[in-house]
Amino acid sequence: MTVSLMPTYARMPVSFERGQGPWLWSTEGQRYLDAISGIAVCNLGHAHPKIAEALCDQARTLIHTSNLYGIALQEQLAEKLSALSGLDNAFFSNSGAEANEAALKLARKYGHSHGISHPKVIVMENSFHGRTLFTLSATGNSKVQQGFEPLVDSFIRVPFGDGDAIEALQDPDIVAIFLEPIQGEGGIRIASDEYLKRLRALCDQRRWLLMFDEVQCGMGRSGRWFGFQHADIKPDVMTLAKALGNGFPIGACLARGAAAEVLTPGKHGSTFGGNPLACRAALSVIDILSDEHLVQRAAALGETIRSAFQEAFKNNPKVKEVRGKGLLIGIELDAPCMELPLKALDAHILINVTAERTIRLLPPLILNDDETRHLIDTVIGVVDAHTGH
Repeated sequence: MTVSLMPTYARMPVSFERGQGPWLWSTEGQRYLDAISGIAVCNLGHAHPKIAEALCDQARTLIHTSNLYGIALQEQLAEKLSALSGLDNAFFSNSGAEANEAALKLARKYGHSHGISHPKVIVMENSFHGRTLFTLSATGNSKVQQGFEPLVDSFIRVPFGDGDAIEALQDPDIVAIFLEPIQGEGGIRIASDEYLKRLRALCDQRRWLLMFDEVQCGMGRSGRWFGFQHADIKPDVMTLAKALGNGFPIGACLARGAAAEVLTPGKHGSTFGGNPLACRAALSVIDILSDEHLVQRAAALGETIRSAFQEAFKNNPKVKEVRGKGLLIGIELDAPCMELPLKALDAHILINVTAERTIRLLPPLILNDDETRHLIDTVIGVVDAHTGH
C-alpha cells in the first residue's frame, strides 16, 4: 500500500476494483458479499444501472454552477425530502458531518434568537456525529476525541435512552436535544418509541429543538423512510447523508417550523453542497427506493435475518443479544471481537465490529432471497467458528 496516504485508517488487506448489486470483486478476482454497504451508504448495492445512467447523463449536461444561482434539481430534491419527512425545508452539504455541523449551528443561532448567549445542546453517551471539531465534540466517544482537545464546549451529555436524566436538567441555556434514533457506531442501540415521544413532549414544553441525526439510519434502512417515523413523531431538525446519494457525496439538514427560519442568507453555505450532479443522484435514489418498494423490503428482510440469528444463537452463551430495526442489525458478543472482520474475509463476507463487541450488519436493501440466505448462513458460520460453538 502506498506510503503517500496519511495513515488515518487501519485498512483491511483487500482492495476492490468493481461491484455489482451486493457483491464486490477484489483486485485478485475474489468475490465478496458486502454486508455493510460501504457503512450504510450503498443501500441500492453497487453500480446500480439507473444511478449510473443518471450520473452520466447529468455529467454530460451540467455538474456545477454554485449556490449563487438557482438549482432546479436542488429544489426538486428538497421538495421530495420535505414531502417524505413532513419537514419544511432543506440545506444541502457534502457529508454527514457537514449536515450535523449545520444542525448544531442552527441550534446555536436559534438560542441566540431567544436571548441565550451561551446555548447548550443535550447529546448522548456512545453517540457518533462526525469528525469535524464541532461534531467530534458532540460525539459521545472519548477515544475518537483524544488528542483534539480543547473541544467545543456547550454540550451536556446524558445516557442514551434515559428520559429521567434529561427531564431533571434545569439549565436555562439548553436549546436542543441532538441524538441518533438508532446508534450505529454505538453498537446498534435503538431508542424506544416511548422515549422518543417523551423527548418530543419535553421539547415542546421547554421550547427546545428536537434534532435527529439520521445519517446512518435514514433513507429506508430502518424499514421506514426515516427512523423517527417508527415513533409517529416529527423532529424539528433532521440530518441525512450516506445512503442519500448511494455513494455520491451528499448530505442534508432538514428543518420545520421555527427551526426552518433560522438559517438566512449569509449565515451558512457550501460551495459544492446541492450541486446538480449530487442532487440528480439523490433524486434517482428516492425514485428507486419508492418504485421498487425497498423501504418495505428492508423491514421484511430485517425481520427474517434477525429471527434466523436469534434461532441460531439461542443456545450460544457467548452471544449476548441480537438486535436491530430493518437492516441495521447488531450481534453483541460477550467479549471484544475486533478481529472478526479480518476472519470474515476468509469467508468472503464484509462485516464490521463497533463498540468493540457488536457485529454490525448493514446489507443492501436490494438483497434477493438467495443472497439473504447466503448472508445468514455465512455470518452464522463466522460467529460459530469464532465462539467455538
